[in-house]
Amino acid sequence: MSAKPQNASPSVAADLNPVDLYNVRAMLTEEERLVQDSVAKYVDDQVIPIIGDCFEHERFPRELVAGVAELGLLGSSIQGYGCAGLNAVSYGLICQELERGDSGLRSFVSVQSSLCMYPIYAFGSEEQKQRWLPRMAKGEVIACFGLTEPHGGSDPANMKTYAKKQGKDWVLNGAKMWITNGAIADLAVVWAMTDAGIRGFLVEKDFKGFSTSIVKHKMSLRASVTSGLFFDNVVVPEENVLPGVVGLKGPLSCLTQARYGISWGVTGAAQACLSQVIDYTKTRMLFGKPLAATQAVQIRLAEMARKITTSQLLSLQLGRLKDQGLMVPTQVSVAKWHNARAAIEVARDARDLLGGAGISVEYVPIRHALNLESVITYEGTETVHQLTVGRALTGINAF
Repeated sequence: MSAKPQNASPSVAADLNPVDLYNVRAMLTEEERLVQDSVAKYVDDQVIPIIGDCFEHERFPRELVAGVAELGLLGSSIQGYGCAGLNAVSYGLICQELERGDSGLRSFVSVQSSLCMYPIYAFGSEEQKQRWLPRMAKGEVIACFGLTEPHGGSDPANMKTYAKKQGKDWVLNGAKMWITNGAIADLAVVWAMTDAGIRGFLVEKDFKGFSTSIVKHKMSLRASVTSGLFFDNVVVPEENVLPGVVGLKGPLSCLTQARYGISWGVTGAAQACLSQVIDYTKTRMLFGKPLAATQAVQIRLAEMARKITTSQLLSLQLGRLKDQGLMVPTQVSVAKWHNARAAIEVARDARDLLGGAGISVEYVPIRHALNLESVITYEGTETVHQLTVGRALTGINAF
């Protein structure tokens, strides 16, 4: 009598987590699992109950900022200055769980942490760090990142915003567009062309000549504030100029940090979609049996799980490389490109499996699918990341 193959045991299959087929959680340290669990609980308790209504009514849930800050999620990878000093994998898990709630909330944390606190920490003076970082970590100061301009975003070197030295100060003129947090920000980290190259400027909200507008009627990231920034002879004192960098290296390094977090975040959105559609197809009866009992549906669910699993493993390895100081931007491009594409495909297919119910905000896939239309575009379009990888493979710049 032959023994039953171990891999055929029903108990093994029953132990599998549908949104973590390769048990990535087992590859995490105890601290990383603790971070994931605390953020997951916060999202379940505080975010998910209200986020659908926020999306529907185009409202950023500012009341969540205090809780996010209390958990240490703002600037979580920064050492000192009131920040948590967590590793890169922990930051990725934070992004994953937040985006399981909504891309808008993850975008808020990503902008505050990777695009605003990071450049102050990496390129700012000690005075700038002491002045801004502790208050940003507490959520007392909200910041935005001003790089993209109205005429285009994929070619930042072609920026029109200009800063001219005038005595001991700088005079800033120009405009930025599609800026997350812009209209609610106390501080804008603005990148502008100067006679010496691109520089970073810390523009405070009460500086004369600085104004913002809110982008309304969005069909994506509706629970996030998107704005235009306008600079009309704004005087910026020398002490508000980031001294540690000149050129595109500054803003591009910030984007690398943010793209890293996005590669994790989008997988959280995909997991939320798959989890809900599995439950739905098990209970939705059609032609005398549940949808989940059909081959076509099981194949589609399996495809979603395959994409999520691949994305999880890409991000985890990327995080380990980052923590070892070995990560390079091309690797980030691979993960952002692959994982955002995988997530939007999962969200769209999940919405389709929900049938007519799939267009309702009561179900998460349509909200995540619409949000991911923005996420797949910002911080580098698919084409930009494909060309980045192609350049690394060939040594030829085809931009």
